Amino acid sequence: MLDSLGDVFTLFMRGKLFRDFGNVVQQTLIGNFLAAVILIVLAKSGIPLWLDVSVASVAAGAMQPWLFKDIKFA
Repeated sequence: MLDSLGDVFTLFMRGKLFRDFGNVVQQTLIGNFLAAVILIVLAKSGIPLWLDVSVASVAAGAMQPWLFKDIKFA
């Protein structure tokens, strides 16, 4: 198991883990942006910060399968 983890890490560092690395970066930035928007909107509404962060984190985690559904590995 640790061997496969090392192989994945090596491929990632060489930039050969994903077929289209630009798409992975783009989808990651979209998810981060949406989570930040949710966090800012909730923070401006006066809700306690711990709840803002919790809701934004759950929303960002729920978006990941949808954002990364078309990612292909090399």
